[in-house]
Amino acid sequence: MIIDTLDHLKDYVALCPRLQHVVDFINSHDLTTIPVGKVQIDGNNVFGNFSHVKGKTPEEARLETHDVMLDVQIPFNCAETMGYTPRKNLPEQPYDAQSDITFYDGLAEQYVTVHPGQFAIFLPQDGHAPCISQEAEIQKVIFKVMV
Repeated sequence: MIIDTLDHLKDYVALCPRLQHVVDFINSHDLTTIPVGKVQIDGNNVFGNFSHVKGKTPEEARLETHDVMLDVQIPFNCAETMGYTPRKNLPEQPYDAQSDITFYDGLAEQYVTVHPGQFAIFLPQDGHAPCISQEAEIQKVIFKVMV
């Protein structure tokens, strides 16, 4: 898991060269004006899911992992808390290959808060429980990047 400010996202391209597509997209678009939905950036290798989601409690937020994609999660309108548990600490669960997701029951081991102007990167080894907020609605984008 990585948390930093958006102006430093370019510094993480060495971890996954396809992140450069996300950096370029962010630099050439006002993310807050893009309508809800999926935006293809580099075919199925890089895309953004723009959404308005209901704020959840830690008990409502489900832990998840991905096998072939990393997430770059960016909230726009409010701070968003995200749970984190290393994947190695999570039990075996069925993997949905079509959606590249595994869900887990229970609470995360720890929580971090990401503010507008920041991002969180979750790699395949990172269990994460997004969308925790007392706000009624979180406006955000999740860039999915093939690792």
